[in-house]
Amino acid sequence: MTALHPIAEHALLVEFGRQATDQAHDQVLALDAALTGTPPVGIRQTIPAHASLMIEFDPAQTDHNRIGAAVQDLLSAPAGPRPTPAEHLIDICYDGPCAPDLDAVARASGLDREQAAACHLSGEYRVRIYGFAPGYAYLSGVPEPLRLPRKPKALRDVPAGSVLIAGGQCIISTLTMPTGWWIVGRSPARILTGDPARPFLFDIGDIIRFRRIPESALR
Repeated sequence: MTALHPIAEHALLVEFGRQATDQAHDQVLALDAALTGTPPVGIRQTIPAHASLMIEFDPAQTDHNRIGAAVQDLLSAPAGPRPTPAEHLIDICYDGPCAPDLDAVARASGLDREQAAACHLSGEYRVRIYGFAPGYAYLSGVPEPLRLPRKPKALRDVPAGSVLIAGGQCIISTLTMPTGWWIVGRSPARILTGDPARPFLFDIGDIIRFRRIPESALR
């Protein structure tokens, strides 16, 4: 059931459920696309999440009731065609120091190192949200055998480009930062583009697949 929650004086949260399901996220993307195509007066931006969409607006031009009515109209209208998501093939190295946690992940999953790498490589990942740090795209689609809880202790100074997993999610880090996620690979992909018009490589909803490369290809 869809719920609308006023946030302060300038935003409305549209919630499609409390679980991060494919169905809820599809509804988020559909409403986001509809608002982009037919923006209500006063809308500033939309922020999609796993199962909700935040709509920020100018309170001098509109209010929660009018934005809510516009949302209800869009939700009750026949669904338009969904845009085809872009697909990205992202290089990843699972060798030695590039994947310091891969052996531990393999043991916890009942696999050997090569099987764990192949399992991660087999996943089809989808960009769900951006959060925590610039360019941190949270990807769903980690194969079931590799779905481990976060590590009990975070590690500092994890390099940018590290491919991290925890639960059913995967991230390609963009900055040197601490993390409690499992480091299973390294990617040379440039997620931060440097283009103000398109600062991140991925859009929400894009599909990501990984392609294995040797460590020598990182240099």
